[in-house]
Amino acid sequence: MSGRRLHVQASRLRAQLDTRALAVLDTLYRFRLLTTAQVQRLYLVSGVPGSRIRRTQYLMKRLQTLALVVRLSRVIGGVRAGSSGFVYGLSALGQAVLDVSGPAGGRRRRVWETTPYFQDHMLMVAELYVGLREAERQGQAMLLTFTSEPGCWRHFTGSGGELVVLKPDAYVRVGFQAVERRVFIEVDLATESLPTIVRKSARYVAYWRSGVEQQRAGVFPQVVWLVPDQHRLQNIQRALGSLAVEASGLFEVALIDAGPRLLMAPPELEEKPDHSSSRPPP
Repeated sequence: MSGRRLHVQASRLRAQLDTRALAVLDTLYRFRLLTTAQVQRLYLVSGVPGSRIRRTQYLMKRLQTLALVVRLSRVIGGVRAGSSGFVYGLSALGQAVLDVSGPAGGRRRRVWETTPYFQDHMLMVAELYVGLREAERQGQAMLLTFTSEPGCWRHFTGSGGELVVLKPDAYVRVGFQAVERRVFIEVDLATESLPTIVRKSARYVAYWRSGVEQQRAGVFPQVVWLVPDQHRLQNIQRALGSLAVEASGLFEVALIDAGPRLLMAPPELEEKPDHSSSRPPP
């Protein structure tokens, strides 16, 4: 389809969509994949449970019929999950309706079937966002910012003058009455070796030492590793013990399921190592 024809078709479809449908497309653009259940928990929260899921199914089926989303062949949770476990991604036409480029600024393209690991990882980042929005609706705190990849990436100059790219899974800001919590999120599914975890954590330490984030934002976010089980949590905690002592307060390790509760809890006010605006010694 030519660029002009695509633009005309996208404009026509955009006019047919209500605010909720456009919000679903926008969230799919931000996170790449969502399940039916996640869409329901974000955008169809009123009514009895059966009605909520049926309305969500109708919404996603309509978006699929309009060729704005693509349903992947995989079902999260197996056969018993039914349509709640269907996984959707944004199509090239859906991107055109939003008037956005493809992932990482590339060309628009149909969603491709990634490996189950990458699907699980994307969906887990989305699940954290869904959990934070649910906690926000309960009045626990205000979710000010949730920036996923690649918008949350950071660039700085390494010790040898080379360009270094730091790639968190998300950057989160949560607001309380008088304070904010700022966090870089790393979602770990226990697929990477501990030396890899340490190397990536050391890159955060290097970025902290560069002072770039502190100059830009006034404070350096805490780095939170979210892990699947207690065994992995203890292993990563021990591995992070090999990093510089003065950087130990940069990191926290928690279970994935506890992520929303941790991030929505007011920051502790006791004395902690200062990782804010001052640049540490080399």
